[in-house]
Amino acid sequence: MDSSRRRYIYEEITKLGRRNISAQIFTFQDLSVATRNFDPENQLGEGGFGRVYKGYIETNDKVVAVKQLDRNGYQGNREFLVEVMIFVRKLIFIITELVRNKKKPLDWDTRMKVAAGAARGLEYLHETADPPVIYRDFKTSNILLDEEFNPKLSDFGLAKVGPTGGETHVSTRVMGTYGYCAPEYALTGQLTVKSDVYSFGVVFLEMITGRRVIDPTKPTQEENLVTWVIIYSNILHMQSLLFIGVFLNG
Repeated sequence: MDSSRRRYIYEEITKLGRRNISAQIFTFQDLSVATRNFDPENQLGEGGFGRVYKGYIETNDKVVAVKQLDRNGYQGNREFLVEVMIFVRKLIFIITELVRNKKKPLDWDTRMKVAAGAARGLEYLHETADPPVIYRDFKTSNILLDEEFNPKLSDFGLAKVGPTGGETHVSTRVMGTYGYCAPEYALTGQLTVKSDVYSFGVVFLEMITGRRVIDPTKPTQEENLVTWVIIYSNILHMQSLLFIGVFLNG
């Protein structure tokens, strides 16, 4: 990595971190030893901005996950730091325990428990985190559940620092998952916390209807969940008006 790129990353971390990061700091050498020089056999996966390795910190006797920022290009430094800030400040913990019987439909109370917990996670990112964070990829597959069905948000690879200093939005390249992305963000590239709120609404529709956000096995007008809900709600509205008219007219 050349000196100009290293300087750029340092300035981004200094500007954005604002001394909010108080966790233990490890040197590159520490992490290299922990991952056996980032051995490919220790690679657990690869996110939007870098690879994740399994590591062992001998001084703490802990097995850890080490994410290495992709050195090719400047893009991703701020998003990478957002992930670091979220993890070390313990806003949200990523867990790997999956529900054993994941094919069993969830009852109504459990669905509402998952929805409420996920909403609290977004609220923390939007209202409490400093600076605020826009998740940008809220979807069902990013909500992990433990055996008690407690939800945890995962994969902050697309997370973006929200508007600050009186700004109303963040202009950025449109990214996210088809079906969950807010229309105004997709059209303008102007990102706000409302973009996450829209995505939450789509996930909530999935929870209460039992349908997937995009289902190619359905008829054309029903493939997109949001479109189907809009059409169906309009039909119900017209039927309600018709019923009221018949009732009033005897």
